[in-house]
Amino acid sequence: MNPFPDPQIALAGLGWRPDHPAALAWTQAPHGRVARVSEQHRSGYRVCDGEREFAVQAPAPWTRKGFAPEQRAVVGDFVRLEAEQDQIVELLPRSSLLQRGAAGEHLKVQPIAANIDTVLVVTGLDRDFNLRRLERYLVLVNASGATPVLVLTKADRCEDVEALRTQLAGIEGGGVAVLALNARDPASAAQLAPWLGAGNTVVLVGSSGAGKSTLTNTLMGRDRMKTGAVRSSDARGRHTTTHRALLTLPHGGCLIDTPGMRELKLTGVEDVADNVFDDIEALAAQCRFRDCRHQAEPDCAIRAAEQAGTLDSARLGNYLKLMAERAAAAQVLASRQGRPAPGSGPRPRRTRD
Repeated sequence: MNPFPDPQIALAGLGWRPDHPAALAWTQAPHGRVARVSEQHRSGYRVCDGEREFAVQAPAPWTRKGFAPEQRAVVGDFVRLEAEQDQIVELLPRSSLLQRGAAGEHLKVQPIAANIDTVLVVTGLDRDFNLRRLERYLVLVNASGATPVLVLTKADRCEDVEALRTQLAGIEGGGVAVLALNARDPASAAQLAPWLGAGNTVVLVGSSGAGKSTLTNTLMGRDRMKTGAVRSSDARGRHTTTHRALLTLPHGGCLIDTPGMRELKLTGVEDVADNVFDDIEALAAQCRFRDCRHQAEPDCAIRAAEQAGTLDSARLGNYLKLMAERAAAAQVLASRQGRPAPGSGPRPRRTRD
């Protein structure tokens, strides 16, 4: 019999649920100890087992050059520990994984947070507001398996909140919740309550200065995360959050705060159209040619809508840019895995529908 606490009880306040993939794996092999990763550093990890938070060692293969980053634990992961030592022996299966292409010229995957239910995409209602960047965030979030929610901060300082929200009508129409709030005001932040219940895990993502750490402090009821002023020249903030950290909320649930992300590269596994560009995909189905690239082909429904003024040119440009980026990333990913990339091979002959 395993002498250690049942994770179902010990980790109940840390997002452990009976239907979770990690819980199912534990049921099949209940040995050692289970903990959740609360912090990830270059030198190792900190985990919480429901009673205490402590440092643990990573398995030797994880420290070797060339080991796939997505196969290492990240903040939010559940891991199996040795019975008598603070040593990770196994990464338990995930329910979701938020990741991006790492900054730099070479495509590498950078996991951000695992086992999350909701991603709160935080953007300020100032010069931080960028519709094209929000579309990119949503593409990445939809690929993670988590639910996106757009959180518009600094509503108390914005003279016309509704004018900016109008730009998000298409996103809201796709089923994404959009909330405008004052991150410093507990009553305003209470709008997030439906996603912060016991057993749920949310992660905050967004640019530096958007108000993630301020919102974290408000939800925690105390100054847990350091905050800093933004530059007046461009509304950017300093990286006051220097590492990802999993925190338990006073009223239940878990929250992961992350450093600001300046670069949001796709990894090659995303579905660009999924709940973000559904309107453009619907138009593409009306194009004359099935393999229409929406450039100079005749009877292109997308270009016709752009010319008619019913499709925003900037939105279309972002869609085409993301599609091309995703295709290039998928090609690199496929070559590393030794398989053809989706859509590779001889191009089909053009036919009319």
